[in-house]
Parts: sequence; structure tokens; C-alpha cells
Amino acid sequence: MKILTVLLLAACFLVTLALGAQNQQLVNFDFLLAQGEFQLSTLLGIAFGSGFVIGWLICGLLYLKTRFTKNRLSKKVQKQKQELDQLRAEPVKE
Repeated sequence: MKILTVLLLAACFLVTLALGAQNQQLVNFDFLLAQGEFQLSTLLGIAFGSGFVIGWLICGLLYLKTRFTKNRLSKKVQKQKQELDQLRAEPVKE
């Protein structure tokens, strides 16, 4: 499955390069503090790359949050199992 994902990403990258090679026109881009003139393919590549990185960062942070929650809950379950085993081992008081 990982190989298929890597091949799909590589194919997308190659298609992007092929399309970028055909788009060599210059466009004006106004960003927050200045203005620049870039090739359309470069601008699209930067936008795609930065979106990809931001998406991975968000997914990574959510994954880490989930792992920390899982570890905390696992420790809590182990503690409760130990307490339950101790209660089962004690004789019943009447």
C-alpha cells in the first residue's frame, strides 16, 4: 500500500513538472508587504508545496495529540485493572 502511495505521489509530481514546463509566462503577484513578478509554474509549485507541508503539519499534530491521549488512557486502564484485580483477590466482607 505504501508503494502505491509513493508511486501516486511521484506521478502527480511528474505531471506537475510537465504542466509547469508549459507555463513559462510571467505573472504579477502581490503578497503582504511587496509585489513580485514570478513564472506561473514557479508560483503554482510554491503554492502546492506549501499547502502540502501545512497539511502534513496539521495531520502530524493531530496524530501526536491522539497518541498522547491514547497513552494517557492506556495508563488509566492499566491502573484500573490493577485495582480491580486487588478487589477481586480480597475476601468478601459480610
